[in-house]
Amino acid sequence: MSLLGSPAAEGWGLHAAGAGKMFGVLVVTDPAGRVGYLRGFSGTLGGEWRIEGWAPPTFDVATRNAVWVPGESEMTALKEHEATLLQARAELEARHSTLRARQAEEQDAMRLRHRAARERRKLERARGAGPDALHQLEQESRRDKAERRALIAAQLEERAPIDAELRVAIAAHEAIQRHRAHRSGELLRGIQNTYGFRSARGEFKSLRAIFSPDEPPGGAGDCAAPRLLAHAYALGLQPVALAEFWWGSPPRTVDRRSGAFYAACRGKCAPILAHMLDGLVVEAAPVHGGARVLDSALHVVFEDDWILVVDKPCGLLSVPGRSAHLHDSVLTRLRALHPHATGPLLVHRLDLDTSGLLVAAKDQDTFVALQRYFAERRITKRYVALLEGLLPQDEGTVNLALRVDLDDRPRQLHDPLHGKDAVTHYRVLARQDQRTRVEFTPLTGRTHQLRVHASHPLGLNAPIVGDRLYGRVAPDESQRLMLHAASLQFAHPATGADLTFESEIPF
Repeated sequence: MSLLGSPAAEGWGLHAAGAGKMFGVLVVTDPAGRVGYLRGFSGTLGGEWRIEGWAPPTFDVATRNAVWVPGESEMTALKEHEATLLQARAELEARHSTLRARQAEEQDAMRLRHRAARERRKLERARGAGPDALHQLEQESRRDKAERRALIAAQLEERAPIDAELRVAIAAHEAIQRHRAHRSGELLRGIQNTYGFRSARGEFKSLRAIFSPDEPPGGAGDCAAPRLLAHAYALGLQPVALAEFWWGSPPRTVDRRSGAFYAACRGKCAPILAHMLDGLVVEAAPVHGGARVLDSALHVVFEDDWILVVDKPCGLLSVPGRSAHLHDSVLTRLRALHPHATGPLLVHRLDLDTSGLLVAAKDQDTFVALQRYFAERRITKRYVALLEGLLPQDEGTVNLALRVDLDDRPRQLHDPLHGKDAVTHYRVLARQDQRTRVEFTPLTGRTHQLRVHASHPLGLNAPIVGDRLYGRVAPDESQRLMLHAASLQFAHPATGADLTFESEIPF
C-alpha cells in the first residue's frame, strides 16, 4: 500500500515556465488497520493519464478513448477547415479593403474638383453673371451631380462581385465556427459522461449529475483529490487525511509556490469532494469571519453630520456574508448605531483579515460624492504590510492586471488579457529577520490587489505574512494577516476641509 517515490520535477519538465502542477497525498488505512498512503497528480504527467504507482484518473480510459480519439480527429479536421475558411475570408477582406480605399480616393479627388468648381461658380454669380452665363453655371452643377451619381454607381458595380464573395466567405466561416463550437460542446459532454464518482456510502454519481443543473467547468474531475479518494474506495481503503501541494514552476496567471500546500478549489473540486466525502467523519471547513469580535474593537476615529471614519479590527467583515454565521460586520454595527442614515453607508471595504481605516457616509449625497472621489483617485490610501523575504528595491510600482479566479472564488489572478488594470506603488520602511516592512499606496482599488501584487512572482514575489490565500500561515492559522490600512487623506465632501486620518500599526 505504500507507494514510494516523489515528484521528479526535472524528469517531467515541471520546472519549465508554467509547467508545474498539483500533487496530492492521501493517508489511508486498510481493513486490518495498517496505515499507508496513496499519491496522485492532477491532469496528465509527462503527457500520460496513467502512471504506475499513482492514482489513476476518474474516468474509464477505454470508454473515454472511444469518445476522444474520433472526436479529436474530427475537431482537428474542423479546426483545419476553419483555418482555411478564415484565410480565404482574410484574403477577400484585404482585397475588399484595397478596393474600397482606391474608390474612396477616387471620390475624394472628385469631391475636391467639384468643390473648386462650386467656389468658381459662386464667384461668377457674385460678379453678376448674365442669364446665359447663369444657365451655363446651372448646367455645370447638374453635370457634377450626374458625375457623382455615375461614379458611385460604377463603384458599386465594380464592388458587387467581391461583396458577394465576401458575404459567402463570412457566412461560411461563421457557420464552421458555430458548428465547431457545437461539436466541441458535444464532445466535452461525451467525455464528461465517462467520469464517475462514488461516495464513502457507495452512492455513484456522474460528473454532470454532481454539477447539475449547471455545466461542469473544464478540467473538473481531473484534480488530485478526487482521483485519490476514488482510488482508495476502489482498493477498499479508508481515507484518513488528505493534502495537496504544488510542485514545479508556478502557472502563468495564479501564484503557486513549489512545495506549498493548497486547499481544493471551490469551482472544480468542492462539489465533487462534497459528494465523495459523504459518509466519512470529516473535519468541518473553517468559517472565516464567524468568530465574535468585541464591540469595543471597532473604534470611531472621526464623526460629524456627514461622514464616519472607523478603525476596523482584523477578523471583522466589512459587510455581512451570505451565511447566517457571518452577519456581524462593520456595516451591521454602523446600521445599528445610525438607524436613520440613508444610503449604503460604507463607501469602500477592507478584507476580513485586513485591519485599518474605513470611511462611511451618513447620507446618499455624501456617499455619491465619496464614491466619485475614489473613482477619480482623489482619496489617498496608504497601507503598511510585513512581507516574507527581503525586497531588493527601496521603492517601485507594480502593475499587474487582475480578475477573479472563476474556479476558485474569491481568489484573484493575474490576467493581462482579460484582467482590469491594477497599480500599486510601494516603499520599503525597514528590513529585518528576512522580512520587509513596506508602505503600499494603491492607485486602483481591485479586490485583493495588495495581496496579489505582493505575492505574485511578477510582482514583489514576497507574500504578506499571514496571508492564507496567497502566502503561508502558521499550521493553526494563529498568525494574522500583516496588512493594515494606516492612512486616509481626502477633502471633506461637504465642507471642503482637507482631512487626514492615521491609525496606529498593530504589528
